[in-house]
Amino acid sequence: MLSVRYVLAITGSSGIRYGVRLLEVFEGESILVASETAKGMMEMEAGLTYGEVSAMADHVFEEWDLFAPIASGSYQFDGMVVAPCSISTLSKMACGIADNLITRAAMVCLKEGRNLILVSRETPLNAIILENQLKLARAGATILPASPGFYHRPRTIEEMVDFVVGKILDQIGQDHQFFRRWDGME
Repeated sequence: MLSVRYVLAITGSSGIRYGVRLLEVFEGESILVASETAKGMMEMEAGLTYGEVSAMADHVFEEWDLFAPIASGSYQFDGMVVAPCSISTLSKMACGIADNLITRAAMVCLKEGRNLILVSRETPLNAIILENQLKLARAGATILPASPGFYHRPRTIEEMVDFVVGKILDQIGQDHQFFRRWDGME
């Protein structure tokens, strides 16, 4: 596989384990940005400190650092995954609000035609959320809800997390063996 450079953002939505797992298995250069709320949820949901999570990344930038290289379209990176993507963050992106490094890097992806994968976890969805997701999809983002499949018969929460992370890796083009692929009726 060719070397890739991705921004992996973790926002303050439930589902921190998706972002952490992605950091654990991502093959390439990883650039982590975590929101302040996400930092607090890491210990609550994953039993990990922010220091432990940030140690998994090749580069780490703070959410407030709009002078970080990924805030500029001239900095070369292949794309960005926001996992989990809070509805607040998704809504800001849909409105073009780039008031922190996560939303700014997402805007860079959209304007430069780079891969932007948003792993939303909210449920149920109201019309505002659906319209914002549609707006972002039309702008070029991939909306990848954290919706695990069950045809591979997961037995643990980790296998359910790996299903969603495997779908993210499929979008990036990274090979994995996180679940048995659908091959029709057995």
